[in-house]
Amino acid sequence: MEPVTLTTDRLALRTVGPRDAEAVHAACQDPDIQRWTMVPSPYLPEHARGFTEQMVPDGWADDSMFTFGLFLPAGDLVGMLGVTMISLGVGEIGFWGTKEHRGRGYITEAAVAAARWAFTERAVDRLEWRAEVGNAASRAVAQRAGFAMEGTLRSAINNKGVRRDCWVGSLLPCDLALPSTSPYLPTPGAA
Repeated sequence: MEPVTLTTDRLALRTVGPRDAEAVHAACQDPDIQRWTMVPSPYLPEHARGFTEQMVPDGWADDSMFTFGLFLPAGDLVGMLGVTMISLGVGEIGFWGTKEHRGRGYITEAAVAAARWAFTERAVDRLEWRAEVGNAASRAVAQRAGFAMEGTLRSAINNKGVRRDCWVGSLLPCDLALPSTSPYLPTPGAA
């Protein structure tokens, strides 16, 4: 599909391209982004170019990964967010925020906007969030966005060649008062 742009009260969520490679490279120099995400470490200019010039456009073109750069009206990059399709009707959300713009609610705002879009425009009925155990900032964003924490998966993430445990959570259309594309029958008594 062709990339789309989403807007919130404070952000433009748009695809990234070659013009954004320098900003992505600069943001990914942050040790926290390199530690908690799957970006290469060290993060080199060619990584940013490959991401913005090939990985992002390919994901949109084959409907496998919908990546948004999160930008302020002045054009500053405040983060990155992607929804990767992992099975029919199920996507996985991932995100990071730039060091200088953390703590202002931008990533939560973007996560809710992207979830609404995935539910209403991409026929997603379950959006999963995963983060390595210990990534409290990512977990806090997911919880503020409405994700229900479902547990810990052992050895479920491979980060730079090391198997690690991860937290998992989910967001359903009904959590945002939206309809699903297929009926959902929750387990009686489960909550």
